Amino acid sequence: MRHYPIFLDLKDRPVLVVGAGKVALRKTRGLVEAGARITVVAPEWEAEFETLPVRLAPRRFRASDLAGAMLVFAATDDRLTNHRIAIAAKGKGVFANIADSAAECDFLVPARVERAGVQVAVSTGGENPRLSAELRKKLDEIL
Repeated sequence: MRHYPIFLDLKDRPVLVVGAGKVALRKTRGLVEAGARITVVAPEWEAEFETLPVRLAPRRFRASDLAGAMLVFAATDDRLTNHRIAIAAKGKGVFANIADSAAECDFLVPARVERAGVQVAVSTGGENPRLSAELRKKLDEIL
């Protein structure tokens, strides 16, 4: 595997999420749980975003949105926009997760389960997300 597994402390760290559909919402919920300071950039968003402790920027992505961000999650429904985010993030040295392209990701978000102070993460390196999810369910049952 080409990825190095790591658990990050994101408490009070600035994280950018671009896009505000169902995929972005799932990623944002996890970031909220981790205590990140999240900015969501999207022209429109799922209603649940308004209940989350995030800053909403109602517009399209600009490369300047990456200023100060530790991580960026590109989760729009537009391949070209996600690709632009990947290129801009690399240029600014910001680690990027590109929802629709594992090949462009600097990091992957594993399937994870947390119970009783134990957190387990499963990854197939982006090759088989369905298998990761199935293993996560089985681990959840065990824990």
